[in-house]
Amino acid sequence: MRAIAWLLRVFCYLFHTILSLALLGLGVVAVHSNVADMKLEMLPWQGTELNHVLIGLGIVGLASVLLAVTGKFRVLLSLWAIYVLGMMVRAVFFNSNVTFSGQEDFHNWLWIIGGALVALIGSLTAPHAR
Repeated sequence: MRAIAWLLRVFCYLFHTILSLALLGLGVVAVHSNVADMKLEMLPWQGTELNHVLIGLGIVGLASVLLAVTGKFRVLLSLWAIYVLGMMVRAVFFNSNVTFSGQEDFHNWLWIIGGALVALIGSLTAPHAR
């Protein structure tokens, strides 16, 4: 059972690190390119505000993973994982502005949401004190 919890935790760390780096990278490129009209349908922000929010979300995500890995503040990663899953579910199922380019695109989003759910479960596993 400890091995499964460890694998879930490692998956959570990897999932949220990659997601946070992608958010941070997208925000930094948008800011340095002076993009003022960027819009991601799945997020409620747009324009230059979105650029800065992406950078902020990337930093918060990376900080939550770093703090969880070091054991300083593991609860932040769980809260971050809940937020990420909630935003993804909201975007795919409750946002009428989001469109998919086909059935395969929708299935890819379902896989990503499934990964976010597994990562959330992994964030709730805490290493046992020995």
